[in-house]
Amino acid sequence: MLHHALIMLAAGIGIPVLAALNAALGRTIGSPAAAATILFIVAFAVALIAALLSNAQGFAKLATAPRHLFLAGVLIAFYVLSITWIAPTMGVGNAVFFVLLGQLISAAAIDHFGLFGAQVSSLTWTRAAGIALMAAGVFVTQKA
Repeated sequence: MLHHALIMLAAGIGIPVLAALNAALGRTIGSPAAAATILFIVAFAVALIAALLSNAQGFAKLATAPRHLFLAGVLIAFYVLSITWIAPTMGVGNAVFFVLLGQLISAAAIDHFGLFGAQVSSLTWTRAAGIALMAAGVFVTQKA
């Protein structure tokens, strides 16, 4: 469990770094959309290598997957395009603040209702207070 937490911590650290790097690339080349496209090409290559190295059999089952599950690709494209476009003008910290706020809200809803096959974890008053405290903490860091 600890190694999973550390992996997710690293992923969390990577989100603002991704935002800053891709925003800088978008400014440098004059096109946030082109920068996002380059990001996806690099990400595709890395993911493909990882899938091939892990002997992934999932590609054979793609035809049977429910189509709504592919919406994840649209959502990641929206995230990358929006953070690449907005971070240079709003600031990486402010942009990521709203991303984190959105993540807290959607994660609580997904867990509470067990959406998309997620493990159900009811939104108790204690849990809601913890989420509110996290949101307040992120807000305070951006106001300080």
